[in-house]
Amino acid sequence: MIISKTPLRLSFVGGGSDLPSYYRKARGAVLSTSIDKFVYVTINTRFEPGIRLSYSKTEIVERLDQIEHRLVKAALGKLDLTTGIEITSVADIPSRGSGLGSSSSFTVGLLHAIYAYIGRYRSKLELGADACEVEIVLCEEPIGKQDQYAAAVGGLNVIEFHADDTVSVQPVVSPPGTLQQVEREMLMFYTGSVRSASAILQQQAADVDASAAKRTALERMVELVYVLRGELSNGHADAVGPILHENWHLKRQLTGGITSPLIDETYEAAMRAGATGGKLLGAGGGGFVVFSVPVDRQPDVIASLAHLRHVPFRFENGGANIAFYQSGMPTTSTGA
Repeated sequence: MIISKTPLRLSFVGGGSDLPSYYRKARGAVLSTSIDKFVYVTINTRFEPGIRLSYSKTEIVERLDQIEHRLVKAALGKLDLTTGIEITSVADIPSRGSGLGSSSSFTVGLLHAIYAYIGRYRSKLELGADACEVEIVLCEEPIGKQDQYAAAVGGLNVIEFHADDTVSVQPVVSPPGTLQQVEREMLMFYTGSVRSASAILQQQAADVDASAAKRTALERMVELVYVLRGELSNGHADAVGPILHENWHLKRQLTGGITSPLIDETYEAAMRAGATGGKLLGAGGGGFVVFSVPVDRQPDVIASLAHLRHVPFRFENGGANIAFYQSGMPTTSTGA
């Protein structure tokens, strides 16, 4: 049996520039961190022939082409693993529409587990690239590339997206105590609603491509990646809130569906209570919202958002890993 453990991610600034409609014309970049909320995927040899999947539903099929779960079907097909296996998955938080990159974390974890099962090593950067292939190429999801690399590599990074479709990952280096202060001042809340990231991102790509003003807004969001990295490198943890605030107002301009009356009311309430900035995570429309709040004002912000679920979290640095590995060759598999 193999168990993979893959973190979710929190994106600070630059989201949307990881779409090919943007980065093939100008370098895209995001600054994000992995957090201590995880997706777990197990893979084991099945006693009987066929494939059994257990996620939010259960599938038992005889052949690969009968699988309904598109990501699993694509990953197994990519690695030519077609029968005699059982795969299960669970997550620490809602697994779809959260804004925390859960689908990509699942894909990274699934591939990591399959590679371990068939005895093949893949680096973290290779896992990120493979997950992009499964989601964007094989499953034709109109999404970006930041989530896959953030989940695979782990830690606080600037992730850059280049015109030739390559991706580079650079850790953010800062004086001792800076990131700990940033972490202490972050509050995250669950809005209670979820949404389809694919639909919003597809419309966003079209809107940004058609509007010079929207493209200018996204260009400024990319600039903020390097502004924030510079502030953190100089030990200025208190710059996070104002930069998040500017990024959020720019993000809201990119396309419809990013925000809603509930999200706007939530944001305004948190700012009145003492937050210095924040944003809705992910493509928009629902999921989780995060704020930067001085520690002494955090009780006021939590009280002002008592109708939402406060979800404590911490940054994590490990990225994708195999949490459990029981050695022994699988009885039914063919490695790619």
